[in-house]
Order: sequence, then C-alpha cells, then structure tokens
Amino acid sequence: MSVLRNLEAKIGGLVEGAFNRAFKSRVEPVELARKLAKEMEEQKTISVSHTYVPNHYRVFLSPQDREQFDSYETALRKELSDYLLEHARAERLALTSRPAIEFLTDDRLGLGEFGIQTQLLTDDAPEAEEAPSQGDFGHTMVYSPDRAARPLDSGPPASSARAVLAGEGRRTVLDGSRMVLGRSQEADIVINDANISRRHAELRNDGDGWTIVDLGSTNGLKVNRRRVGQARLRHGDRLTLGVTDLDFELE
Repeated sequence: MSVLRNLEAKIGGLVEGAFNRAFKSRVEPVELARKLAKEMEEQKTISVSHTYVPNHYRVFLSPQDREQFDSYETALRKELSDYLLEHARAERLALTSRPAIEFLTDDRLGLGEFGIQTQLLTDDAPEAEEAPSQGDFGHTMVYSPDRAARPLDSGPPASSARAVLAGEGRRTVLDGSRMVLGRSQEADIVINDANISRRHAELRNDGDGWTIVDLGSTNGLKVNRRRVGQARLRHGDRLTLGVTDLDFELE
C-alpha cells in the first residue's frame, strides 16, 4: 500500500468515528497531506552529501475550518507527521528531526483555503552536522479549491497593525512601548506557570514592530520552538515561556 493510500485508510477509519463531525469543511486532510509533501519537495536545500527538506510546517486555516479541526488536531498532526516522514524516506530526502505540524488561524483565508509555511530547524544531532544553518519561515503558499496556488498577502505592516498576544484562553492587546511577561503579579502580562520566572521576558515596541527579549529567565525563551535571547516578532509566531505557549498576532 502506498504511503498516501495508507494515510487515506487511517483517516477514513477516523472519519467513521469522531472525525465525521470534523471534516464538514472543504479542507480535505488527504489534500492537505499532498500539498505538505509538495512544499517539502519544493523547499529542498542541497548540502555536500544530502538533500535536506524542512522539518517544521505551519498550516494556516480559515476561522471556520480551524474551529471544526480544533478538537482533533492532535490526531491529525500525528498522521500528517507520519506521512511526511515516510514520504521523505521514500524520496531519499534528509530530515534533521521528525516533521512537526502546527495549525494556526488566519482571518484572510476563506472556507476551504489553507496556507503552508515551512522551516528547516537544526539541532546538535549527528545527522544535522552537514545541514545548512536553520532559517526563518519562508513565504506562505495558499491553496484553494477553485484557484491556483498563490503567496499569501503579507497583511498590514507591523507598525500600523494592532498586536495581540493569545493564549491561556485570553487575548491581550499590546500597547505602550514595553510590556513585561512573568509570574509576578506586578508583570504587565501575568502568566500562572511555575516554570516561568517572576520577570521572564519583555515585549518592546520601537515604532516599527515588536521584539521579545529574555530578561535572564531560568528556563529560557523560545520563538517557534527555537531558544532565543531576543527575536523580532511576526504575525503567527509562537512564543514559549516555561510550558506555556502564546501566539503573537497582528490584526
């Protein structure tokens, strides 16, 4: 059985159960798998002895599609990750780690549309020694049921868009020039997580956009799963403080 047929069979079994409520949208999981594999192949990086492909994938969905996927994302992420892993092996493409799938919402997408961003993350594993330096996320390609694939519009500039930090069941509008995140009740954004320092990180606005800076926290700061001391933020970035994930969004 081919890898794609195997995926179809697995998802078919899920659809007979709880998934039959999830896939009322026009985004089909198997089509999503095909386009993820397409992006994998188109974003290849050739080194001395290997052809490396991205191992981190963001999938952007319309609010309606994301709502229907919400309760089933964990199972779907695993199936898509398994599929990409097998696809890379079959095509003799090198990965520095198991593919990771992340779902995000984008209000600019219509029902049935989805966008894909890719990134090559490297680590200290032996198989990553020859891999190119890890890069930022590339462009977002949007796939629609009735239109040709196209790049997603970049949206409003960071300087004019309203910035929001979303997570833990709340959305906080960012204002001013500096906002401290931490466990302390005196922080501008209080996060109840024992793994977070009292003053963990600071969001800074220089007029052209937002930057997040680690304030010497015990457990560090990650942006899109990569540990950083500071990072310029873009729409859709995932911030991890302790065991808490927060999404940076521009409206």
